[in-house]
Amino acid sequence: MGMTMTQKILAAHAGKVTVQPGELIEAHLDLVLGNDVTTPPAIRIFEEAGLETVFDPNKVVLVPDHFTPNKDIQSAEHCAKMRRFAKSHDLDHYYEQGEPGMGVEHVILPENGLVAPGDAIIGADSHTCTYGALGAFATGVGSTDLAYAMATGKTWFRVPDAIRVYLTGQLAEGVTGKDVVLHLIGQIGVDGALYQSLEFAGPGTEVLSMAERLTICNMAIEAGAKNGIFPVDAKTVDYLKQYAPQRYAEQNYTIHQADEDAVYRQTITIDLAQLRQTVAFPHLPENTRETGTFEAIPIDQVVIGSCTNGRLEDMRLAARWLKGRTVAKGVRLIILPGSQRVYRQALEEGLLAVFADANAVISAPTCGPCLGGHMGILAAGERCVATTNRNFVGRMGHPKSEVYLAGIPVACASAVLGRVAGTDELPD
Repeated sequence: MGMTMTQKILAAHAGKVTVQPGELIEAHLDLVLGNDVTTPPAIRIFEEAGLETVFDPNKVVLVPDHFTPNKDIQSAEHCAKMRRFAKSHDLDHYYEQGEPGMGVEHVILPENGLVAPGDAIIGADSHTCTYGALGAFATGVGSTDLAYAMATGKTWFRVPDAIRVYLTGQLAEGVTGKDVVLHLIGQIGVDGALYQSLEFAGPGTEVLSMAERLTICNMAIEAGAKNGIFPVDAKTVDYLKQYAPQRYAEQNYTIHQADEDAVYRQTITIDLAQLRQTVAFPHLPENTRETGTFEAIPIDQVVIGSCTNGRLEDMRLAARWLKGRTVAKGVRLIILPGSQRVYRQALEEGLLAVFADANAVISAPTCGPCLGGHMGILAAGERCVATTNRNFVGRMGHPKSEVYLAGIPVACASAVLGRVAGTDELPD
């Protein structure tokens, strides 16, 4: 029986010729990631267990990004604990304000050249599955698993079954990768891929940009998936040339293709040309509707950014839809570039001026509002359209607030019109 992309990567990292769904394995890891929410308890576990050294200072990556810039004393103490740990273990990759390459973890790891095809990566953050866009196996774990992985460079997995998502066609104007993943989650539900691998295939994968693939894999967890993964193609290789030139030059990566006789629990076919701009209504990512199919819903805030949609391509797309327009009276528009690199490039290209002219507030790179941490908390009864990845009850603030998930074009149109809206509703 053949193997999927995910199964091949896990087999290689477990030192096995083949693995089967449901099999328990121990796998060597190429990268271990923690942030300012999950790393402090992992450090406590690390120290209480008497662990003394990390397995490889070049493969343990710590990124304070959820409550940074520090919003209070507790968040400052968490980051200080991470900082001390990174220094004492001489970690090569510690990123916070003032450090080169800083930003939101799932934006900066690929753009700092730390991810490549065939890698096996864990992170104590559920959206670590983002890196499947580059043909890697990447998944989220808890703080205990993080602690022991930092010390040993290994962890255990139950080999997942797989769902094949076969993409055809091309996206229409104003429809993005965010609409693709929202459509998929709306189709199968938030537990439709529970502990399975979402394996994307078909000619439609080739038309998606790397930023769109990163967005789609980022939200694989919102369907319950263990991971999401795209095949490696010319766009992936071009991305490696740009962001991981040393690994590209050394050919220090492995491309795994699914076997023709790989077994999938099901195949879902999506014609990209048939997709429309999609919004996930409160309070689940599966509660999706197409724009134009619902009555006017007034809003109070729009958030553009996050690990899902905070890349340079996203900033360029936002500027395209905001240029020459202004935010509706009574609406707050917050834009968060996903990294310092994205911020600087957006500045050089004049994108930040477009945002300022539209009366948006431009933030430092942070996860803040996405998890209801800071920089955009909602009051009772307020509604927000966000390009983030979750809209659970109280996710962005008060339990009686509401979050509507959407792609960049819909977020921009909503900010301008003051209600949840698609771009076809914008005046010429």
